[in-house]
Amino acid sequence: MRPVFTTKFFSRFSFLLLSLFVFSSGFAQNSNDILPKGFAEGEELLIPAYNEWRQNRTVVACESLPPTGSIRTMAEWEELQGLAITWTGFTSILTQIVAAAKEQCQVIIICTNDAVVKNQLSAAGVDWSTGITFIEDDYDSIWIRDYGPNSVYLNDVETLGFIDWIYNRPRPEDDVVPEVIADELNIPIYCTTTAPTDLVHTGGNFMADGLGMAFSSELVLEENDASNQWGTSNHSEEEVDQIMSDFMGIDLYPKMTVLPYDAIHHIDMHMKLLNETTLLVGEYPEGIADGPQIEANIQYVLSNYTTPYGTPYRIVRMPMPPEGNSFPNTNGDYRTYTNAVFVNKTILLPVYEEQYDTTAIRIWEEEMPGYEVIGIDCNAIIPLSGAIHCITKEIGTDNPLLITHQQLPNVTTTVTDDYLVEANIKHRDGINYAVMYYKTDLTADYTAVAMTSMTDDNWEAAIPIQPEGTVVYYYINAEANDGKQQVRPITAPEGYFKFTVSGLVSTNELAATTEIKSIFPNPAGAITCIPIQTNQLIAGASIELTDVLGRTLATVYQGDIPSGESKYFIDAAQYEAGTYFVRLSNAQTSVVQKLMIK
Repeated sequence: MRPVFTTKFFSRFSFLLLSLFVFSSGFAQNSNDILPKGFAEGEELLIPAYNEWRQNRTVVACESLPPTGSIRTMAEWEELQGLAITWTGFTSILTQIVAAAKEQCQVIIICTNDAVVKNQLSAAGVDWSTGITFIEDDYDSIWIRDYGPNSVYLNDVETLGFIDWIYNRPRPEDDVVPEVIADELNIPIYCTTTAPTDLVHTGGNFMADGLGMAFSSELVLEENDASNQWGTSNHSEEEVDQIMSDFMGIDLYPKMTVLPYDAIHHIDMHMKLLNETTLLVGEYPEGIADGPQIEANIQYVLSNYTTPYGTPYRIVRMPMPPEGNSFPNTNGDYRTYTNAVFVNKTILLPVYEEQYDTTAIRIWEEEMPGYEVIGIDCNAIIPLSGAIHCITKEIGTDNPLLITHQQLPNVTTTVTDDYLVEANIKHRDGINYAVMYYKTDLTADYTAVAMTSMTDDNWEAAIPIQPEGTVVYYYINAEANDGKQQVRPITAPEGYFKFTVSGLVSTNELAATTEIKSIFPNPAGAITCIPIQTNQLIAGASIELTDVLGRTLATVYQGDIPSGESKYFIDAAQYEAGTYFVRLSNAQTSVVQKLMIK
């Protein structure tokens, strides 16, 4: 039984009549058209009627009060029971998503006629008889990421629930999709649709780490402030944060400046959380497209926030592909490699041209060992400002076994104790056992080490000290008292965490193999890039900004610097004009470059 929707003054039928009138003079909908991710021509005229419809409807199945007890929003890399899509337009892309995702979880297809979808899947050689749930219902668009249900857990791992926001498009059929899915799967749903906790938000502009922190652009503030056009309660940032805390357990919520060329202002177009400590960030040629503002946003994050473990975020750069020779600020489409989706052990990646795709696939595979990276050609859909992440929505497992772990950093031979592996492991029925597996040769078998239960769901095991030059690979396995098993990474044993044991870098070696490349811009007045080039890992390094007397004004970075080129950033606007120095150092020596601030 689907939820009951009632309205006092404005029915969806009358809304559709108005929609047809507006679109007949603007965006002509026919069998070959699809609503864009942004507004269709003339669609903004429907907002007042949409607001009236929304404010006067009653959703019987939806709780307007937040869940009781502690709440945890699921991270996208956690275990899924399902992946939801709506079947409209771009059936080739959707078919490829279904074929890959059904091997990992149940695919939920919302469609108006399941017989038509079954025929299309059969014609493409996809067996629709297993691994797929069809829900016949109405919807408006393909962009389910933005309006679909958000998976949360009550008391960390106990009960799966959905959170539904107000969709920022006048599309009432889309807006009820979360309730339809909740009804089909018998999952409780909580809605931020009633004052004083009414909130407009979109899934493409939201990314959570599974441990109480999330990222968005400032679009979420603009669409809920006193000038918003959605008829909500005009929330301040503090009120937005409180709603996100009450309904989703988000207690740390940085919001980044919107980008000049990304008209959608959704962060999934240019960044991706790969795990609790790693951000994949889109990179453009110097000074091109949204590159400068993306770098400013990342510097803001690095300067003001740390990972849940108190360490700096690790940034992985992903070169973004042009369309021909054009990037978004020169009329090129907003092609993106960060708009990918995790489906348990598979990553579905948008691709465009082989000359660029090979680099993107290599970076994804290097960063996510054990995952199968499947490229799906998105040239047809990207002109509408969206790709794979935008047209899919994860449904979390209803029986999670949560393993959180900070990957061990690279170490030097000065470390004289065994390498301690610590993890927080939770299940609603408790944990029966946990085991850590490690090896130093990918062709060898893993060695098992039983983990010891400590306090507050923490478990520990140690890897013996290894000689210089060793690469250590490891993963964690746990079983709950009800027999549920889980590994972390989710792709283990094929996937793994890893760290390297290296020797100290001598003074001569550091000077010979490492340099601070030309800082730019220099002179500087705003966000400034410090490129570091090194031929080998520099363990225990620090990058500092000093004045002419050698006094440290800011620590830009502390930790290991990997071999190759890395980029670090400061905001020069925070300092008075004058002469400064950027110093890269470790326990043995340092390298310095002058920086002028104007």
